[in-house]
Amino acid sequence: MKHLLIPFLLAVVLLSSAGAYAQENKIVFDKYRLDNGLTVILHQDKSTPIVAIAVMYHVGSKNEDPSRTGFAHFFEHLLFEGSENIERGEFTNYIQDAGGTLNAYTTNDNTCYFEILPSNQLELGLWLESERMLHAKVDQKGVETQREVVKEEMRMRYDNRPYGSFQKEISKRLYQKFPYMWTPIGSMDHLNAASEEDYVKFYKQFYVPNNAVLVIAGDIEPQQAKEWVSKYFKGIPKREGDIYRPKVTEPPLGKQVRDTIFDAVQLPGIFKAYRTPAIGEKDFYAVNMLARLLSEGESSRLKKALVDEQQLAIQTGNFVDEREGPSLALAYAIGNAGVDAQVVEKAMNEEVEKVKKEGVTEEEFQKLRNQVESQLVSQNATVFGIANNLATYEVLYGDANLINEEIGRYMAVTREDIQNAAKKYFVDDNSVVLYYLPKPNQP
Repeated sequence: MKHLLIPFLLAVVLLSSAGAYAQENKIVFDKYRLDNGLTVILHQDKSTPIVAIAVMYHVGSKNEDPSRTGFAHFFEHLLFEGSENIERGEFTNYIQDAGGTLNAYTTNDNTCYFEILPSNQLELGLWLESERMLHAKVDQKGVETQREVVKEEMRMRYDNRPYGSFQKEISKRLYQKFPYMWTPIGSMDHLNAASEEDYVKFYKQFYVPNNAVLVIAGDIEPQQAKEWVSKYFKGIPKREGDIYRPKVTEPPLGKQVRDTIFDAVQLPGIFKAYRTPAIGEKDFYAVNMLARLLSEGESSRLKKALVDEQQLAIQTGNFVDEREGPSLALAYAIGNAGVDAQVVEKAMNEEVEKVKKEGVTEEEFQKLRNQVESQLVSQNATVFGIANNLATYEVLYGDANLINEEIGRYMAVTREDIQNAAKKYFVDDNSVVLYYLPKPNQP
């Protein structure tokens, strides 16, 4: 076995060197715009013979009609149905037969479709995405098929999952005007009530080149990539007129909102959410580091205090939703059997108060900085990670170069900034508290 050890150690050294190299070198990219408004970003990385394609549309659940919620997420499913030139159900087969993978995701603010392919299949991926943008099948048959898929997802992720409704229950209490009051999954009643005309209207409104960013990252020849982009996307007409963006100012919450949800659970769950700044705002970075300090990972304050030391809970964690509008930071704890939910909440609050009064230790601060830096570097360790980040920064922040600068913004946060963020945002009048308790025994 010894003869295998030297190559193994050499591989470890090379991987370690690659990680250090990634931290020291910027992501180089070329950005330009077609006449129809499509923003295109190219990043060349010839280290492996693969390419990632990401097309991100600036549409999420916040762009929906309040009487037709769930459309953005529904289209994430519907637009794999096919197009005028792709038979129904064949979209995925094209990618898989070429040795690639594909997927999509939807948030409150954006929808992203992506493929990872052998680099010699780049043209195929671009053709498929141009078909999705221009010729997608938006008809009653596809709607009915995907509606059943979404219903099953609703049952699995929300209805039949312990504590599964917490995002929906928090959202409708934390926001009063801004259209984050509903989650991307939306309402099945709204989807059932919608007509084919409603779906076509949504597609024509948002799935247009001047509402999208196309990113190609990996083993590409930039000039060839530009020629293919022009071939498949140049002729897609842009949307004339404004693309709907909610222009709403969310008022301060002004009070603590409390409620109890009786669910099919055996242990009490305590969920506490705070309204936090939008992405890119100065305090946004301090708040994110504060949430990480309190409730992310084995060494977080909530884990050490509630699980390890006081044994009040079997699990703690956090849920940070970074949004264009007012964001949220949520911490939760699942209480031990026989422990009162109020006792658990009191212990959670005490950890927040400690940060307000005592601040963050130097050891904790350095660990936080290391965690953030490691996470951001890791996100850019694959061509898909780079493609996704370039698209996200361009669509939501308006600046793709944040892929190189975001670490610096986090590193500029001080211990005092984190303490001040706790005092400013993690206060009762800016919070929603939900107790999830076992349903009472029914006769």
